[in-house]
Amino acid sequence: MSSTAGGGPTQSGPTTGPAERLGFQPGMVIQELGWDTDADDDLRVAIEDAIDADMVDGDHGNVVDAVLLWWRQEDGDLVDGLVDSLTDLVGGGVIWLLTPKVGRPNAVDPADIAEAAPIAGLSQTTTAAVSKDWAATRLVAPKTPA
Repeated sequence: MSSTAGGGPTQSGPTTGPAERLGFQPGMVIQELGWDTDADDDLRVAIEDAIDADMVDGDHGNVVDAVLLWWRQEDGDLVDGLVDSLTDLVGGGVIWLLTPKVGRPNAVDPADIAEAAPIAGLSQTTTAAVSKDWAATRLVAPKTPA
């Protein structure tokens, strides 16, 4: 059994929110790509609250800790989108691919994600429901030797 002085960590909210489930913490630089009017604003605000900063866009021009990629079936070639999202990602960083849930307009077939990820040089690790209409798939690039 493990314990910490004071009885353990404190939590400011009643439950862990979606931004925390995605692993976002204060000080992280998160790049948001593929935003459109259908993106979940509550999730976006929760992420910016969790990192205590605004997310950056594709013109950031510096390394980022993670990429939040909104993707819909109509957005084109998923492999191209994933490869583009690697541009500013720090080695060992994470891409969270956000797609409409199955049954929603423009949903992306999970098989398409499973097929596109390795072609883009990524490994799919987990999926999570992050809002009423959006699911998140965690993709990681293999670490490259320095």
